[in-house]
Amino acid sequence: MSRLNELRLISRVAQMYHIEGRRQAEIAEHLRLSQATVSRMLKRAEAEDIVRTSVIPPVGTYSELEGELRDKFKLPEAIVVECTEDRDGAIMARIGEAAAHLLEVTLSPGEIIGVSSWSQTIFKMVENIHPQKSAQAKYVVQTLGGMGDPSVQTHATQLTTRLARLTGAEPKLLPVQGVTTSREAKLLMQADPFVRETMDLFGSITLAIVGIGAVEPSELLARSGNIFSSRELADLAEAGAVGDISLRFFDKDGKPVKTPLDDRVIGLPLEDLTRVDRVIALAGGAKKTAAIAGALRVGVIGTLVTDKFTAQRLIDA
Repeated sequence: MSRLNELRLISRVAQMYHIEGRRQAEIAEHLRLSQATVSRMLKRAEAEDIVRTSVIPPVGTYSELEGELRDKFKLPEAIVVECTEDRDGAIMARIGEAAAHLLEVTLSPGEIIGVSSWSQTIFKMVENIHPQKSAQAKYVVQTLGGMGDPSVQTHATQLTTRLARLTGAEPKLLPVQGVTTSREAKLLMQADPFVRETMDLFGSITLAIVGIGAVEPSELLARSGNIFSSRELADLAEAGAVGDISLRFFDKDGKPVKTPLDDRVIGLPLEDLTRVDRVIALAGGAKKTAAIAGALRVGVIGTLVTDKFTAQRLIDA
């Protein structure tokens, strides 16, 4: 009987605290208990299963899918967004919105943001960001060169400068080709002091925002003029490449695929991402499922933002 009386009192303390919203000090005074006793009783209420914690995800959120992605790929965090259509345009828009919110609420003052300028999904993220007044970044660093089709290059430059403006940062552009004609041309371009200044910041990046590409180039990359030849793409496929992050390729197991093409890319090397505190990847769509799975196995991504259709494909694969 004494145990039952004890549990009854614990239940009353829990009711006052969790349901009636009273403070511990108020409960202690009302029941003539010490505050330390009230605190111990609240812990006992959980241990005795009198109080159970329930998390009920709102409609349109996918905590189960997120949990399965975290477990399967040993991924620190996953954000799975609602999307009514399994279509690239709709998927990119929804992922962009979610990524914009994530950046707004997690941005730290003085952050050095590295951003790949060849992702349409990252474009969508930037379109949805509100100007940051409290937590402002220091630099936004372009991590992959451009200089393809002038209209597309302008778009890439605008992405970096607009994100810098929205986050109160100084833009650091990479005004050279992302894919050079030869290794010698790459070395010559990297010797430019403006290029060197930007690339010297790669080691200081605290937050990298990346897209994930399939071996077949995206529409944006194809229009840029910065694409590999069909022979080079065939060589990549032969070497087992399934996708890329900033034109650094990897296979289905997440192992880097090294080919002579690596010597022609001006941008952040894949191995440098391992030294970045936080890497957020934005990607979705049926064509990218294998690429995303490979990218998650590289082991550099801290947070994946994707859609519910892609998440289910990744889990089922």
